[in-house]
Amino acid sequence: MTTVRAGFGKRLQDAMAARGPLCVGIDPHPALLQAWGLDETPASLERFAMTAVEALAGEVAVLKPQSAFFEIYGSAGVAVLERVIAEARQAGALVVLDVKRGDIGSTMTAYANAYLDEHSPLAADAMTVSPYLGYGSLAPALGIAEQTGRGVIVLARTSNPEGAGLQRAVNQEERSVAQSIVDAAAESNAGADPMGYVGVVVGATLRGGELDLSALNGPILAPGLGAQGGSVQGLRAVFGSALPHVLPAAAREVLRHGPGVADLRTAAHRFRDDLVAVFNA
Repeated sequence: MTTVRAGFGKRLQDAMAARGPLCVGIDPHPALLQAWGLDETPASLERFAMTAVEALAGEVAVLKPQSAFFEIYGSAGVAVLERVIAEARQAGALVVLDVKRGDIGSTMTAYANAYLDEHSPLAADAMTVSPYLGYGSLAPALGIAEQTGRGVIVLARTSNPEGAGLQRAVNQEERSVAQSIVDAAAESNAGADPMGYVGVVVGATLRGGELDLSALNGPILAPGLGAQGGSVQGLRAVFGSALPHVLPAAAREVLRHGPGVADLRTAAHRFRDDLVAVFNA
């Protein structure tokens, strides 16, 4: 493993300061391919994904390719994903690979090596993980991320309605499951400056005050803007004093403006400027 010069938290903060607090998902969903006049083939996947990289990698802080939409094309799709990661990072964007892996022992280690080790062709700046085999099961990923200066973003309180029953359930310590995940991430980030390498996923669709994020000291990836019901204007009400650590994520709200590179950039700039206005209010 090769250690990079700065940890993920520091690099993310710098990217957000330089390019604004916006993460754009690269989600080659069949409906978006169709909207771009493309069919569901590896060649169309590559055209879609690389157009998004060309338009956005030099403009936004973070790109977040959704691995599943590449994996469905087999080895050809994974090859496109490798290219997306490499060219996006070369253009200056951080890459969060949305894989939501969760396992134990050597299997979790293998997942972490696949997505966080410097020598892997799929190495991103951070990966998303699921803690629902226990936060302790993430130890291999946390260790590898810390060694390599990369990040781990842990599902905590997601924007999908199906997650509420589990994530809002109260444990023996009378904390919600989601809060216990946030608190565990905060322990991993203790003492980091400006913020640690362990982030959490908290949906932008939630009620304000549902979680105490004050001690997290790490990134908060906030999906759910647009089609899922979250709004840019509502971010401060949801996240309160933790807003400076929030990385709002959008995909369709930007990608639907393609396939023109200039149109995609304009949409991303507009979205980013709206976010900056809320963050600076």
